[in-house]
Amino acid sequence: MSDQAIIRTGGKQYRVETGTVLRVEKLDAEVGSTIDLDDVLLVGTGEGAKVGTPLVAGAKVTAEVTGQGRGKKVIVYKFRRRKQYRRKRGHRQAYTELKIKSITG
Repeated sequence: MSDQAIIRTGGKQYRVETGTVLRVEKLDAEVGSTIDLDDVLLVGTGEGAKVGTPLVAGAKVTAEVTGQGRGKKVIVYKFRRRKQYRRKRGHRQAYTELKIKSITG
């Protein structure tokens, strides 16, 4: 049982510990369900750390889905001076909130 890991999901990497709550790119899972994240790049700390090439064999992180939602609105504004060109558009990125239950590997 290790206490820290680096995982990859949604094209991003996250450093997690047991009990960490984090928001990742939207995953197809129900709120309250448990998921296993198998893209583990590093497990452990200090001298006892296992570094994957690129993944650590047999390592997995178990997390509980605590919520699904959408982030704050980001305004995308395009503008060309002196051409009467303006485009305003908003975007809200969907996310899944996870609570890390256990790290094995």
